[in-house]
Amino acid sequence: MNVISGSMEREHIISESIIDEYFQKLKNSLDVDAIVVGGGPSGLYAAYRLAMDGFKINLLEKRCSLGGGIWGGGMMFNIELAGALIYKVSKSGANILNCMYAEDIVLKDNKVRGVVVNWSPVGTQELMVDPLIMLSKIVIDATGHGAEIVSYLSRRKKKIVIRGEGAMDIEHGDVSTVNDTKEIYPGLIVCGMTGIAVSVSPRMGPTFGGMLLSGKKAYQLAKERIKQI
Repeated sequence: MNVISGSMEREHIISESIIDEYFQKLKNSLDVDAIVVGGGPSGLYAAYRLAMDGFKINLLEKRCSLGGGIWGGGMMFNIELAGALIYKVSKSGANILNCMYAEDIVLKDNKVRGVVVNWSPVGTQELMVDPLIMLSKIVIDATGHGAEIVSYLSRRKKKIVIRGEGAMDIEHGDVSTVNDTKEIYPGLIVCGMTGIAVSVSPRMGPTFGGMLLSGKKAYQLAKERIKQI
């Protein structure tokens, strides 16, 4: 009887610890300096650099695992790249929230001021579950081909148009990826494949080096903008 009681007690302690730690992290994520949506190469790098500079950062990833297109790109030869980036950002102090997606944006005074979030299974199963709101000074859309955050903005601001991706062009791929990394609306920076989707740049051609340089530029833009606010 004592063994069973002790076992149940340990189970309670473990469950309580999981709940307390996670929801404390979630509570600390409600008002931050920047929210990076998308845990691919450019998003990982931007989040890592911003967090290392001491900014309070959320990194949202709708899948269970981080890495985005790294895992399948280059004929799946990228385990070391993915592992290194994920390890770095996990040790940087950024709030990593996987299995969580942005289902809308927060607009205040004609600026993007955060995102509306929910659990990924809620979205995939189309459940009617009320979301949470995370506020920030800057949002970085690193969601890739879908340009999800830009899509939410374009529904409300008709001048924001997702022009689509261009054809393969190896020669100009990396350059255009970096050039397309920009603040397209007050408070919203696009990087990686999101910038390409917005700007009709080559869909195929950018290397992961180009993606990392895009993340670096997004970090630099976000850093300067946060300091101005």
